[in-house]
Amino acid sequence: MLDRLVAIDPCSFSSFSKCVTKHLNLTFHVDFDSHVLKAKVALTVEVLVDHFKSLTLDTKDLKVSKVTANGQAAKFTLGPKHSFMGTPLEITLPFDLSRGQHVIVEVTYETAPNASALQWLTPEQTAGKKHPYLFSQCQATHCRSMVPCQDTPAMKHTYYAQVSVPKELVAVMSAVRDGEEPDPQDSSRAIYRFRQPVPMPSYLIAIVVGALESREIGPRSRVWSEKEFVDKAAYEFSETETMLKTAEGLAGPYVWGQYDILVLPPSFPYGGMENPCLTYATPTLLAGDRSLSNVIAHEISHSWTGNLVTNKTWEHFWLNEGHTVYLERMIGRSMESEQFRQFKAMGGWKELQESVNTFGANNPLTNLVPNLNEVDLDEAFSSVPYEKGFALLYHLEELMGGPEVFMGFVKSYIQLFSYSSITTEEWKHYLFTYFKNKVDILNKVDWNAWMHTPGMPPVKPQWYYCVGDLGNFSEWDVKTLSTHQLIEFLSLLLQQEPLPLSHVKRMQEVYQLNSFNNAEIRFRWLRLCVKSKWEDAVPMALKMATEQGRMKFTRPLFKEVYNFDKYHEEAVRVFIAHRAAMHPVTANLVAKDLKVDNDKST
Repeated sequence: MLDRLVAIDPCSFSSFSKCVTKHLNLTFHVDFDSHVLKAKVALTVEVLVDHFKSLTLDTKDLKVSKVTANGQAAKFTLGPKHSFMGTPLEITLPFDLSRGQHVIVEVTYETAPNASALQWLTPEQTAGKKHPYLFSQCQATHCRSMVPCQDTPAMKHTYYAQVSVPKELVAVMSAVRDGEEPDPQDSSRAIYRFRQPVPMPSYLIAIVVGALESREIGPRSRVWSEKEFVDKAAYEFSETETMLKTAEGLAGPYVWGQYDILVLPPSFPYGGMENPCLTYATPTLLAGDRSLSNVIAHEISHSWTGNLVTNKTWEHFWLNEGHTVYLERMIGRSMESEQFRQFKAMGGWKELQESVNTFGANNPLTNLVPNLNEVDLDEAFSSVPYEKGFALLYHLEELMGGPEVFMGFVKSYIQLFSYSSITTEEWKHYLFTYFKNKVDILNKVDWNAWMHTPGMPPVKPQWYYCVGDLGNFSEWDVKTLSTHQLIEFLSLLLQQEPLPLSHVKRMQEVYQLNSFNNAEIRFRWLRLCVKSKWEDAVPMALKMATEQGRMKFTRPLFKEVYNFDKYHEEAVRVFIAHRAAMHPVTANLVAKDLKVDNDKST
């Protein structure tokens, strides 16, 4: 295998050319009063060089009180704080080690109340209104604010955890549940145990604590949420086992044991998160029409592309996301039709166009493989690795002989690189090896334009789905459109110049779009209304921007209202009023979008 260890990750302080973490043993005491985790982590570290004396871990806003190595006290210092990367924790061992030896480094510490990986919700911010709630979101580089570790996707390790929580609450993690018992130190608390026997990167460590209930939805799946949502969620995600089986048919065996879904409170900033054994899902998916199962198809696909085969550093994020979108759409093709896949691919191309327009066609962050030196990954997040990555794979599929042929390559790629972290070069080298009889065709691909050039891809795929002319809405009876078609219809209108206000009012009169609860439809419709300067839509847009926190919806809605001159100040006022209840990452990015002073803590 090529360059088995890349020596540096621009997003990490840890020196993973000298040592690698093999296992983490975590002990968390969840303190809802002070909004901190009182914690201990024992890292099993394998040494890769002789005369090994010191190591560096990533941390962010952690209060470290003690470090030991194999039980002996070890000296440690915290380096200078970087604005978004955190602080290196330099540990000096009390002895020398040789290549191949292992050491157990134990760090006792406490997280900060404003740790960027954690959101602490008050009872009022939950559905039940009685109990507090905690959830973590570590991707991409926030695990270091929860656990001192080698916080790079180049590093994969197993983990074990025990978590002490108030006994009326339940803890779940991105791992297999391993029992619960009363906390021997405190009768008002309970301890939950978890084990993750499959090696995985730090960004996939996840913890949720709340008044959770679960329902079985399949032989290896449960859905978790507050009791107010749990039955609706069980209905919504009832096709999970069918999807898992379809994915296994395409990509090989599912190795993670359990596949549970957790529906989070509304402030969760993403559509979903592929934590092993515990996929996170936004409650905006509970639309009542089972139409948004493609988010679950996406997260299920990550069980192979992302979690099993992982990008070595975040510059190669497209390896995670491009392949996952490809696999997700192949699941859609198996369960629905090729036409459905084409339709989804067209919608993805429009999302890519919007990201490129937002960042600017010359912005290097729209490269498929960007340079991430001194780049805050939260600010760089966009649909580019997803949809530009998919477009490349779809283009290669067409060149290599169609979906069955190319899926054969994807399955073989997963088998070869399972349990490891790889770079684009390694992927490309294997592509050329697998298709060794078609190297002349692969050599004609403009790799530099695809990988290292900003803007839209050099080739626009030919979709075989005929949408017809959706430009003139009067020709269409919206009531005959499926959910997916209506989303596509509104997306097309959003790409045009703003509609005359009279048109938008007429659309509402005829189609009653204000009454649609599906989040994807409502989001596009309200953007369309605000773009056309319909003042009645402004309070509805701001309500949607604040009653849930999915960044895909919240950021564009705030931006549309902010760009409507008359409501510029209203957008800022509403944001400031809701800021404290928002997820720290969301609050930070909306503040930048609205040019609000970001110095004061959120």
